[in-house]
Amino acid sequence: MVVPIIAGVAVAAAAYAGKYGIEAWQAFKARPPRPKFRKFYEGGFQAAMTRREAALILGVRESVAAEKVKEAHRRVMVANHPDAGGSHYLASKINEAKDMMLGKGKSSGSPF
Repeated sequence: MVVPIIAGVAVAAAAYAGKYGIEAWQAFKARPPRPKFRKFYEGGFQAAMTRREAALILGVRESVAAEKVKEAHRRVMVANHPDAGGSHYLASKINEAKDMMLGKGKSSGSPF
């Protein structure tokens, strides 16, 4: 006599748990997308270096003082210098970005 009651209570509990799980899943799917903060710029380099791209490479704003550009260049080059295992291509792009931000024009003779 007690077994059918216990079985009924178990089925009811499973039904309520399933209903709650489905509602929670639907609420999870319907939530607005969160902006994902990325530390790095995704994408390749443009054919001609722009001031915007140079600022993205160095991690500074487009309108920044020359001293800040030099500090940013030094910081990025320490992490990507070819002598420390970095890429020659990235080092040339970092140097080109510094030249662009300082107004020195196009890099002279970069093989990349």
